[in-house]
Amino acid sequence: MKNVEVKKTALGDAAPGVRLPVAAALALMTLLGVDLFHGGNGLVAVGAAGAFLVGLWLANVEAKREVKAELEEKPKRAIDRLTAAQLGAAVNEPLYIINGKREVAFVNAVAEEAFGTVAIGASLQLKFRAPEIQELLDQLVSTNQPQMLDYVERVPVERAYRVHAAPIGEGTGLYILLFRDQSETRRIEKMRSDFIANASHELRTPLASVSGFIETLRGPAREDDRARDHFLSIMHEQTSRMARLIDDLLSLSRLEMKPFSKPSEQVELNRLVSGVADSLGHIAADNGIEIKLDMPEDPLRISGNRDELVQVFQNLIENACKYGSGGGKVVVRGLPASDGNGCSISVRDFGPGIPQEHIPRLTERFYRVDVETSRAQKGTGLGLAIVKHILSRHGARLTIRSKLGEGSTFAVHFPGPSVVATQVEQFH
Repeated sequence: MKNVEVKKTALGDAAPGVRLPVAAALALMTLLGVDLFHGGNGLVAVGAAGAFLVGLWLANVEAKREVKAELEEKPKRAIDRLTAAQLGAAVNEPLYIINGKREVAFVNAVAEEAFGTVAIGASLQLKFRAPEIQELLDQLVSTNQPQMLDYVERVPVERAYRVHAAPIGEGTGLYILLFRDQSETRRIEKMRSDFIANASHELRTPLASVSGFIETLRGPAREDDRARDHFLSIMHEQTSRMARLIDDLLSLSRLEMKPFSKPSEQVELNRLVSGVADSLGHIAADNGIEIKLDMPEDPLRISGNRDELVQVFQNLIENACKYGSGGGKVVVRGLPASDGNGCSISVRDFGPGIPQEHIPRLTERFYRVDVETSRAQKGTGLGLAIVKHILSRHGARLTIRSKLGEGSTFAVHFPGPSVVATQVEQFH
């Protein structure tokens, strides 16, 4: 029994790759009556077992090598069987394959959707007549080296592409052109640069004003009490303007940093809007405006963030009071959706109205219809941009209706549980 245990231990400690050969050898020696662990004599049997062991070892190594080679070969064989059409169809960007004569050998569906159909065998130079594309094709074929350029397609809409062109393999005479859409990236970069420029400009103006008044107070107006009080009052207004601008910038930053998930807090809009209207009573009175509420008796409940929604209706009602002051009143109306799915809150003024060409851009950062009027009303140009971001988080949409001489209506439409919409609409 002890001998058997020793043999099992020796076998169990062996590496997985040698267990089978060792077990076979031990089995062979057992059949031949050889017990190595008791010093048995059987040189012929031992030699045979050794030869058998070596043979099995070599066979095991070779089998592993064949399996590895087969695994490495299968993906290659699979790729070899794929056609250009199958590979090109899997690319989600416009792709062309051409020959040395600039004739189209393959075009994928994305390219046809972006640039229109082109027949196989047709010249790509006739399809793209822009000089930069012509030069790219000439350089590609003549040098047989990869090429790259930025290309703008202006019809039917302006789109910016980065074109990558390269030969396919050696001696194939084929070339590939891939158009990578850069439109969204460039739009975001432009928006970022415009934002920085606008923010810098908005802050630079009050800073320059404050700096100038400080120099005046330290110099010519040092002993002039009347001038000092006047300049300090202006400085206070300018620093307040900077504080409002920074607060709005921080609000936008916080909104953009939040995860894009719809808030789940239950909010009753009747009470919320009524509270906002009461808090803005002094601003309405200063502008000669009366805020009238027209809310249904039944509560309008939605899922949302209370603080953010307060900010939405503060901005909308305050704008109506400031920029629609000529009409004498602002009407805030709440209505359930006609299909029972959601509700809407509208803020209407009876002021001068907004020219139609400005409406699509009202929610852009720092965009103003009248810069001087906006600054006189202590506006930062960020109020409606904040509204848009908050409504996007709530899955709501903003509609803007305006007619010159008849006022403007800003309506917020909140969807029901199964409806999601995040857009700004304009109505003439």
